[in-house]
Amino acid sequence: MHLPPSPASIELPAEKPQRRAATLRIYLAAIALFSAAAALTIYYARDMSGGMRMPGNWTMSMMWMMGRSPAAALAFIGVWAIMMVAMMLPSTLPMLLLYRRVIVFRGERAPGAKMFLAGAGYFAVWTLFGAAAYFAGTAVTRAAMLSARISHLIPLATGTALIVAAAYQLTPVKSTCLRHCRDPLSFTAEHLSAGWRGALRLGVHHGAFCAACCWGLMLIQLALGVMSLPVMAGVAVLIALEKLAPRGELLAKVIGGAAMVAGIVLVARAVR
Repeated sequence: MHLPPSPASIELPAEKPQRRAATLRIYLAAIALFSAAAALTIYYARDMSGGMRMPGNWTMSMMWMMGRSPAAALAFIGVWAIMMVAMMLPSTLPMLLLYRRVIVFRGERAPGAKMFLAGAGYFAVWTLFGAAAYFAGTAVTRAAMLSARISHLIPLATGTALIVAAAYQLTPVKSTCLRHCRDPLSFTAEHLSAGWRGALRLGVHHGAFCAACCWGLMLIQLALGVMSLPVMAGVAVLIALEKLAPRGELLAKVIGGAAMVAGIVLVARAVR
């Protein structure tokens, strides 16, 4: 008795010349989108560089000093969404391109548009993550501005955040989510459904797995500098390496160990 091959083991046929041309156009569009997002991220990071020294010997980023109004929330979330495109597009593009190839193979119409819709669903999840970060961050920073005692606890909270993120990097949940991100063919095969809703659902599903995989690294970024270019670039590189490097799962644990040491050092400095 011969069992059918699993979806993840099926190799897609080589693309025809006209489809290769379409793939090239998608690459060029992705490069243009990434370049624009990166340029805007650099612009906003420089525009919001610096901050205010606070009791406890730490600096509040200007990103948290915009106030807590609908306009400030929209501004923060908009900048965050642009930043996520710059940080996450390189590591998620392989999955989106593979999804396009799969729906072309299935004979669906408008594969490019559906691919971009899947990407929109993916980045919508990260935009919601940014909204949650805004409300949490502004609550903490507002409390620090109103109370010197709370402000003195922020360095301790920063070290604790690194320890929490490091601990998550070492959990089986992190490993499971990372395996989904590292195997886009299996992910696409398991969660594929036809039509425009299917494209959006796939993107949202992938975004949820990615957020579950990377929230610890994003917490490190928020703790060390929400608009710090070196921190953003470092976190983006680590995310890409975790997803794309041959030993990505091992790297995730190494990152967790390093973050744990850094967090313990920061906590020790804060309590002495």
